[in-house]
Amino acid sequence: MGRAKIPRKSTTIDMTAMCDVAFLLLSFFILATKQKPPEAVTVAPPSSVSSKAAPEKSILITLTKEGKCFLMLGDETKKTEILNDINTTRGLGLSGAEISKLKKLPFIGMPLGQIKGILALDQTIPPDKLSGIPIADSANNELVDWIRSVTNAYAGGDQRELEEKILIKGDQMAKYPAFTNIKYALKKNDIFKFRIVTNGEAAPIGSELYNNNKLGVDATGEKK
Repeated sequence: MGRAKIPRKSTTIDMTAMCDVAFLLLSFFILATKQKPPEAVTVAPPSSVSSKAAPEKSILITLTKEGKCFLMLGDETKKTEILNDINTTRGLGLSGAEISKLKKLPFIGMPLGQIKGILALDQTIPPDKLSGIPIADSANNELVDWIRSVTNAYAGGDQRELEEKILIKGDQMAKYPAFTNIKYALKKNDIFKFRIVTNGEAAPIGSELYNNNKLGVDATGEKK
C-alpha cells in the first residue's frame, strides 16, 4: 500500500509590514538626530565626569593650544544684532552686504582691523591660517568688545540664561594666562559665570556622582 502524499504548501512570507516598520524607525532616527554643531577649530579639552549637556544656541569661545581665540555665535536670532553692535561701537565701517557675509561665517577668528579685508577675499581662509581674536593682555583684548556686543544684544533679558549660553572650550595644552585673559573679557562685561566644555568620562564606581547618575537624580536629589 503506497503512502499518501502530503500536499506542499507555499513558504513565502509577506515582509511588507516588517519593511514598513524598519523604514518608519529609520525615518524617526534621522529626523530626531541632532547634528553636532560645527567647531571653529579642533582642540583637545580636558576630561571630567560632568555629564551636563551644552545648550543648543550657545556662545562658544574656543582657545587653541597656541593661544588663538575663536568665537562662535550659535544663536542665529541675535547674530545680526551682535554684528551690527560691534560694527557701530568699534567703527568698523562694514556695509550691510559685509555684515551679511560676516554673519554666514561659522565663527569669528580675526582682529577687528582685518575683518573688512578678509570679507573682501573670494576664498574663505582656513581656521589654522587665521590669527584669532587678540587676547594678549588687558590692553589688547578684543574679546572684551565682542562680549560687550553680546551683552548689549541680550540686554533686558535674564542674565542667568545668558551665562548658561556661554561656553569656553580650551585645549588642555593651552597656557593659563590665555585662559585668564578670556575670563577678563567676561568679567569686564559683568559675566561672572560660564561653563567649561570637557570630554566626558565615567564617574568612579561608588562615588556620589555615580550613585546619583544611577538613580537619575542631580546633586540636590531631584530628578534630572
